[in-house]
Amino acid sequence: MRKIRIIEHISLDGVISMGGSNEDNEYSHGDWTAPYRTVEGAAAVAEAYGQSFDLLLGRRTYDLWAGVWPMVKGGPFAEGINAAIKYVVTHRPESIGWGPVGDLGADVMEGIRRLKAQDGLDLIVSGSSTLTTVLLNQGLVDEVVLIVYPVLLGRGKRIFLSDGVAPREFAFVGSKASPTGVLINTYRHVGSPRAE
Repeated sequence: MRKIRIIEHISLDGVISMGGSNEDNEYSHGDWTAPYRTVEGAAAVAEAYGQSFDLLLGRRTYDLWAGVWPMVKGGPFAEGINAAIKYVVTHRPESIGWGPVGDLGADVMEGIRRLKAQDGLDLIVSGSSTLTTVLLNQGLVDEVVLIVYPVLLGRGKRIFLSDGVAPREFAFVGSKASPTGVLINTYRHVGSPRAE
């Protein structure tokens, strides 16, 4: 059975992207993650993804990544992203060009459940805040990895849609820190919150 793992780059105030047509380019300080990147941090992020994985993405995240990752050559992380089968939640599957691409079928949630029930590589969700919320509410997420940057952004797309996520409990698995203060925190989904 496959695991669904959410991996998000996030600010201290819960922002995962600045929104808008050009995403981070609309933020006055440019790419807000860039000042915190280190070789050690990149290695920890690559370790969080694993050596082999498939991707489960919302259409907007897929389109953003398709504009970047196919041009990145060399390195195991870029090779892993480009080689991963991309399962994209979209109403226009015929317009997907960056592959390899997998089919979720007409009923997307049933397609995700079918994929999860199969043997295979972990399914990584990144960005895709609408999809993340739905997957959490359906109880399909096994693990959440938050790559937390020591910055407050004040505005932008949040990791979870406001008031959209049902209560869930997670168990802390572990944490790693980069030299620039980025924390890579891993949590395992437990289920509904325990009552006292």
